[in-house]
Amino acid sequence: MCLVALLASGCLYSKVQRPLDRDFNTTELGTKEGRSTNHSILWLVAWGDAGTRAAADNGGISVIRHADQEFMVLLFGLYARYTTVVYGD
Repeated sequence: MCLVALLASGCLYSKVQRPLDRDFNTTELGTKEGRSTNHSILWLVAWGDAGTRAAADNGGISVIRHADQEFMVLLFGLYARYTTVVYGD
């Protein structure tokens, strides 16, 4: 029963994606997508660059039109991944 409660609450695994924009009526995504990621293990070690500029560079984007954030957490945060996704031209 405890295992079901932990799985249902997102303590063992959680993945969330959210936009970094509030006005969706006029959002144009563009033709390109770029991603940048930051990782963390045991709350002690982290690496990567999840910045907007890094995501734009990875996708070859010079004009950013929209951006999203993705969070993925395993085992109460023992491993975490944060990704910035940008769309543009």
